[in-house]
Amino acid sequence: MLIQKDQDVVPFRNRVKDCAVKIKMGLVNQTKLITAASELVRNMLKYGHGGEVFIEIVSEGRNSGVRLIFKDKGPGIQDVELAMKDGYSTGKSLGLGLPGTKRLVNVFELKSEVGVGTTVSIIKWCNG
Repeated sequence: MLIQKDQDVVPFRNRVKDCAVKIKMGLVNQTKLITAASELVRNMLKYGHGGEVFIEIVSEGRNSGVRLIFKDKGPGIQDVELAMKDGYSTGKSLGLGLPGTKRLVNVFELKSEVGVGTTVSIIKWCNG
């Protein structure tokens, strides 16, 4: 799903919720997933000038979950380790977005290359 403007956020969030409901994810975990997804998609718009999000239902044994992969071709993150620390921000925010998102999901992977872009992959398990 392409994310190019603010108006793309609500349909994106609805698709994420549809996937969570489809696998019978509980309301608390749905809320955590949608909060994490919202933060990452807003970051993608603000810092990466939009991009693409892949949404899929995944399973591991008896557990199922929702995987989201955010890809942008923005400027990239100069110091990923620093960006993952609470309180660090380049955008005059509280600096809780990336580390807070990591705490809300079960799997969080961030790869970024300056001048190439950033890819963030998350999974929220139904029972996780």
